[in-house]
Amino acid sequence: MSEEALKKKILVVDDEAGSALLIKSGLTKQGFEVFQAGNGLEALLAVKQLMPDLVVMDLMMPKMDGMKACALLKLDKRFSKIPVVMLTASAEKADQKLSEQVGANAFLNKPVNMVELTQKVQELLMPLGAV
Repeated sequence: MSEEALKKKILVVDDEAGSALLIKSGLTKQGFEVFQAGNGLEALLAVKQLMPDLVVMDLMMPKMDGMKACALLKLDKRFSKIPVVMLTASAEKADQKLSEQVGANAFLNKPVNMVELTQKVQELLMPLGAV
């Protein structure tokens, strides 16, 4: 991983502690600085405080789901350029389509494949040719 990756901040938003820990651990090993939130409301507060370079967000969570949180982030000019990777255990194509409509940059199924997630994160954070 390049020096640039070491400076990149990622916010992981998931109400399932085990899943969040797995993702956080995997991304930390790749050299990213990783923060955590447990639901969409916490995510919105965390984004305002941290200004992460990317958000990895679960779709189904209590208080505020990932869909609504993503839509609110994308509507705010301060945060609209932050890439969002949506995660879900749902196999519904409608969820993927709706995620794209609210501005998610990528959609991955759970259980999370860390190789696939890491590749997607790198694609979204590293401009072409900057590797």
